[in-house]
Amino acid sequence: MKAYVEPEEMALMEEATTNLRDRLLVHILFRLGCRVSEALALKVEDVDFVQGMVTIEHLKSRLKLSCPKCGQGWAGAILFAPDVVQR
Repeated sequence: MKAYVEPEEMALMEEATTNLRDRLLVHILFRLGCRVSEALALKVEDVDFVQGMVTIEHLKSRLKLSCPKCGQGWAGAILFAPDVVQR
């Protein structure tokens, strides 16, 4: 059994939703790779609609993340811009 979801499967899940809230939640979970609890904890202030960025407060303090492109470490909260490389 595979442990991941293909983009095509994700599109089917989005299409199967019956309201905008659920579609957005499915999209956020897939695109940002956050946990359900992290996505549900998002507030409007966490979304920068102008820059297209989302700040996610990680709930697991032992989590060690780094940017796959530049190697910069992230801790506590990260600023996520899926189409913008932060330097």
